[in-house]
Amino acid sequence: MDIRYIVSLIPILSKGAVVTIELTVISVVFGTIFGLFLSLMKISNSSVLKKFSSFYIYVIRGTPLLLQLFAIYYGLPFFGINLSPFLSAVSGMSLNSAAYIAEIIRAGIESIDKGQMEAAKALGMSYYQAMRRIILPQAFKRIIPPMGNEFIALLKDSSLVSSIAMTDLMRAALQMYSNSFRPVEVFLTAGILYLVLTTVFTMLFGRVERRMSIYE
Repeated sequence: MDIRYIVSLIPILSKGAVVTIELTVISVVFGTIFGLFLSLMKISNSSVLKKFSSFYIYVIRGTPLLLQLFAIYYGLPFFGINLSPFLSAVSGMSLNSAAYIAEIIRAGIESIDKGQMEAAKALGMSYYQAMRRIILPQAFKRIIPPMGNEFIALLKDSSLVSSIAMTDLMRAALQMYSNSFRPVEVFLTAGILYLVLTTVFTMLFGRVERRMSIYE
């Protein structure tokens, strides 16, 4: 094993790692926004909204992310919609994470005592005011651990975007391997970088969780 060659790989693979982080962060942000609406639909009194949310979550969670990425990148052009690899990756990962985040948020909301909603309504608040001011702030504190797990899982699953020509950490590693045919050094370095990323974000979410638990 050539240590000097491994060191020379780090700057190149680090560029791919930056793209991986960007993809994951953007996808989680959009996934959280969409997931919040899905979770509110699922616990609403509207049967139509409930069925739409449940069906969406069922389909997305029941099919692989790779298939969803292919459907967006290779399927949409048949309908005249052409997205760049980056937009396709963000769209696929956001729509995928939204289904999982919706269930996380729903569980967080339902963990709040129902008496708090009744008390808020007794004070003259509407349903949406009570959700915004009372229920959701408490729920978000409780969903930090599972949200952290979802972020880490999506960070690792982002390696699948290499299949749609997105130059992330995994694709950068594959390109270096095709140029050098030295799988041990290349994939070992890529694996170490993935491990560093997951470790850093695990510690970050752990710190946020500890800080938020002070106010529980």
